[in-house]
Formats: sequence, structure tokens, C-alpha cells
Amino acid sequence: MDQARAGQTLDREQLELALHVAGLGEFEWDRRRDVLVVSERMAAIAGLPAGEIPAEGGETLYRSVHEDDRETVRRELQNCLTGPAPCDFEYRRRDARGGVRWLRLAAVIADPDCVIGVVQDVTDRRLEEEQRQTLMAELDHRVKNVLAAVQALAFQTAKRTTNLDSFLTAFAGRLKSMGSANELLTAARWRGAAVDHLCAAELGGIAPGQTRWDGPELFLTPRAANALSLALHELATNALKYGALSTERGRVEVRWTRQPDGGFELTWNESGGPMVHPPSHHGFGSTLLEQVTGRELNGESRVEYRPTGVRVVLCAGPAAVVARPETVPEAPAARAQETAAAAAGPADLRGARVLIVEDAVLLALELETGLSEAGAEVIGPAYELEEAMALLDKPIDAAVLDANLNGRSVTPVAEVLAARGVPFVFATGYGEAGGAPSGFDAPIIRKPYDVTQVAMAVAQLLKR
Repeated sequence: MDQARAGQTLDREQLELALHVAGLGEFEWDRRRDVLVVSERMAAIAGLPAGEIPAEGGETLYRSVHEDDRETVRRELQNCLTGPAPCDFEYRRRDARGGVRWLRLAAVIADPDCVIGVVQDVTDRRLEEEQRQTLMAELDHRVKNVLAAVQALAFQTAKRTTNLDSFLTAFAGRLKSMGSANELLTAARWRGAAVDHLCAAELGGIAPGQTRWDGPELFLTPRAANALSLALHELATNALKYGALSTERGRVEVRWTRQPDGGFELTWNESGGPMVHPPSHHGFGSTLLEQVTGRELNGESRVEYRPTGVRVVLCAGPAAVVARPETVPEAPAARAQETAAAAAGPADLRGARVLIVEDAVLLALELETGLSEAGAEVIGPAYELEEAMALLDKPIDAAVLDANLNGRSVTPVAEVLAARGVPFVFATGYGEAGGAPSGFDAPIIRKPYDVTQVAMAVAQLLKR
């Protein structure tokens, strides 16, 4: 007898522990006596008095339910009373402060006159689900906006170029500029990008010592940041081709100041370069600066073709400026390697056996074409980690490694290549904050990139 009682006590203690850990509150509805037996845990969760209280045919329970869910709860419990299957559903209730809590109720008929069940507060899970859905909707919105912007860039660039090479060069540069702005925005959780960081991304790797930018700390909205990044890219490209940066004595100075209305004014000044003449025709870059940039900045833009150098004034409205984000990334590193690759001409990879490891099929095909045109014998491409490991038995002179292969790190491949003394370059879509495996003496090229940059990086590795 004592052992039986001890067993019952142990079972009850185990049940109490399980209910406590799971955050469950239990209740019993005695329909014959028309009373609810509410536990302390149930009372805290459902907002009902603890102990034995009048059920009023279930109305006591229904009154604790949010008015919009009351009929649903009534219907679910009635289904439970008329059928053998347990019920399990979620509903809302208002707490003492007027807020809404989400509860999950599961009940079953213990006998014809008794319903037993448990209730759990699932508010945190519901909020997480709602946040996840909101984030997915926002991601979908941003991706579609980016794709639409890329499509527009492609069409506008194509309309204003006369041959394929010119189109590819111009489009790749503009796409890279968009990628730089998005990288800065992602690092700041899309709360804003700093003007000086945008300047550093576009000017930091070109014409060392010939560019300078200065101004107060200002953060722009994603829309304004993308617009300014593209504008700076167009100005830098033109300065390198025809303007101040096409000569060693030329200078570019960028300054910005806050305006009384909360906006800002940015001035681009070129000096020391060739004599400037107004253009005889307007390309997409001019159209972008004169018609698009000002509107995207909620302001206006002015382009002046002075004989001593181009001067551009961008005026932005207060709507383009945001408060300093909680997370602010480091200033981007200068893209000197990419600039050098573009300026040095086509790479010569004749006779080199180059392994390609890339999980994006279209990008892998583009890499294969670009490296083959440079004279390389391509090994692969390998799209999965196992494929890449299987190709390591082949003679390899260098490799291009995507840092992440369908969610798996390329580290095992890099470790084998490093042990054999085979040089490689990492290609990654992650920003400066991470993505490429650490511990390797290997260049990192950020996506989106021009394939000629990759080819030149591989050629430089082989020269070492």
C-alpha cells in the first residue's frame, strides 16, 4: 500500500514537473456539476480565477477569450464534446493591460461528463512567425526591386552603347556600384549607409592620392544610398576616362554639408585635368546624373562643364537622410586589386590548369568561358563539395573557390590545396564582415564581379 502511494506521489511530482517545464496550465470542466477546476498555472495563463468556479455552461471560459475568437473557441469545444477526437487550437485573449496574448488549448473528453485540458501561452512563437513572415515579405520586395533596377540598368546601358564590349564594361561597373551600396546597407541592417563610406567604396581604390572626400557624418536611406553610389560611380568612371583622373596631375574633391532643412548638399569638383568641353551627346551616365539622381535624393542635381574641370552639385532633401543606425560597419577597404585588374588589360593564363568550384551554375559557366578565353584549361566546374574533393586528384595550377557551396563551407577544398601549395582565390557574395574561410593567404573577390578581375587575380597568383 505504501509503495502504491509512493508511486502515485512520484507520478504526480513528475507530472507537475513536466507541466511546469512545458509552461502548461491544466483545467477540468465537470459538466455534471457545471464547474471549472482551474490550476494556478492555468489561472496565470488564461486570466481565470484559480480553484473551483462556476462554469455557466462554458460561458465562464468563453468570456476570457478575445471577442473575435469567441465563436471559434465555442465551436471547437463543442466539436470536442460531440466527438471522440481531442481538440487542439489557438486563440487570443486580452490581458489586464489590454494587450493581446495568444494561447493554445488542447482538450479531450475524460468521460461523458468531464472535459480535461491544458493551455499554453504561445505569444512569443506567434510573434516570431509574424516577424518571419514580415521579413520574408520585405526580402521579396527588396529582391524584386533589385531585379527591376538591374533590368532597367541593362536596358538603359544597352540603348546607349554601340558594341558588346562597351556594354559589358559599363553594365558591370554599374552593377558593382549597386553591390557596394547594398553591402553597406546590409551591414547596417538596411537602416542606412554613410556618405563617406559610399565615397570610400567608389573612390578609395582608384587614382591613389588624387581623390579626397570630406564632410559630416551623414546616413542615407537605402534608396538615396543606391542613387548616390551610382552617381559617384558614373562621375568616377568619366573622370578616369576623360576628366581629371585621366592624368597624374588631376584631382577630384568631394565635399558635403548639412542643410538647414535637414537635407545635404554634395559637391564634386575636378581640377588639373584636360580642358573640359560640354559633351556633344548625352549618354546614360549624363541622363542618370541630370534626371534620376536628384529625384531619387528628393532634391535636384546640377552638372557644370567648366573649362578647368567638371563640377556637379547634388542637393538632397531631408527625406533622404536617416538617423545613425545602431550598427555601423567599418569603412570599406579600397578595391585596388579590382582597379588594377581592370587597368592591366586581359590576363594571360595559357597553359594554366584552373579548378573552378562554384555552386551557381550560370556564374560557373561565365567563369569557365572567361578563364578559357584567357587561355586556361578549366578543371570542373564543381558545383558541390563532394565534386570538388573528387577533382583534387587532377593536376591543378590554381583554383577559384566559391566560399559557400549550398550552405557548406569550401574549407576542406582550400585545406587540401593549401597543403599542396596550390594558390587559389576566394569568390564570395558575402560582405566585408565575413563569408570567406579564415586562416588562408588567399585574395578575396566580392560578388558581383567582372570575370576579367578573377582571371587577372589568378594570373597574379601564378606569377608569385
